[in-house]
Amino acid sequence: MIQDTQQMIQDRIKKIQDLKHSAEFRKINTEKGKAARVELFTDLIRSIERCQTELLEMMEEQQKAAEKQEEEVIEELEQEITELKMINTELEQLSHTEDHLHLLQIYSSRGSSRKTRNWSEISVKTDESQETLRRALIQLQDTLQEKLTHTELKRIQQYAVDVTLDPDTAHPNLILSKDGKQVRHGDIRQKLPDKPERFDPCVNVLGKEGFSSGRFYFEVQVKVKGKTGWDLGVARESIDRKGEFTPSPSNGWWTVALRNENEYWAFADPSDVSLCVRVKPQRVGVFVDYEEGLVSFYDTESSSHLYSYTDQSFTGKLYPYFSPYLNYKGKNSNPLIITPVDSKK
Repeated sequence: MIQDTQQMIQDRIKKIQDLKHSAEFRKINTEKGKAARVELFTDLIRSIERCQTELLEMMEEQQKAAEKQEEEVIEELEQEITELKMINTELEQLSHTEDHLHLLQIYSSRGSSRKTRNWSEISVKTDESQETLRRALIQLQDTLQEKLTHTELKRIQQYAVDVTLDPDTAHPNLILSKDGKQVRHGDIRQKLPDKPERFDPCVNVLGKEGFSSGRFYFEVQVKVKGKTGWDLGVARESIDRKGEFTPSPSNGWWTVALRNENEYWAFADPSDVSLCVRVKPQRVGVFVDYEEGLVSFYDTESSSHLYSYTDQSFTGKLYPYFSPYLNYKGKNSNPLIITPVDSKK
């Protein structure tokens, strides 16, 4: 009885210690999070102020340009009025002559020697502020989105894992580097054991380690010279590896892909989603939050978000998934490369 009581006391002391440790850890994380967010908002405020300054300077320059144009037009008009008055005076003097032919010749020469402008076509742009404001706000929106995504990337990069390709899952035409970090499609089918986990006929390969909880992140270099197609993402362990398949969440695939060199897709349910990218991604980051049911893809070079699968329901292990796609007689023969995550950028 005494031993049971002592054990209960020890259990409760340990629980208190665990709670204090958890509270201290949470406090440290909260302070770090607050500092990071203060830095972010300070940066965003600076960006807004910079945009405001640039916009006002641009409007001031437009105003000065309009005033200068107005002055030039007024000066030209006044000069033309002076010339017309002089001509009118001369014509009045000549109108008293009885030599009408001479008068007509003088009038004609005066008219032909003067180059007059069609003033109905001359205008001064007086208000471009709305268009200027629209462009400035679009630029600001892009800047803010880039900064937010960059901050988001910095946060999720702390969940980076070391991914290595699993040769036992690789299609016989796939060539893996010795360190298991690169994969490309070759012309020659290798003689490999037909294991249940090996993909065939689809030219795919999985990572060695699967994840059934928590968060993980990895990056892949995808823009190699001449690359026209690839697939990248995560797949459920139970996926069909021996037949043709449609990559979609309902079939256990959460992926993005390149097709025809310039077409980017997310193979979502109920239909594929065409991705609009400003620049071709060179390095793609893949982030998974198992409990949240989230798979997100990022262009890490431009700090832009490509696509997210949200509100997913995961069961079993998820594995990093790669396909360098068919090489098309050498046109798409370059590899996908798993790269170290540089969280200091």
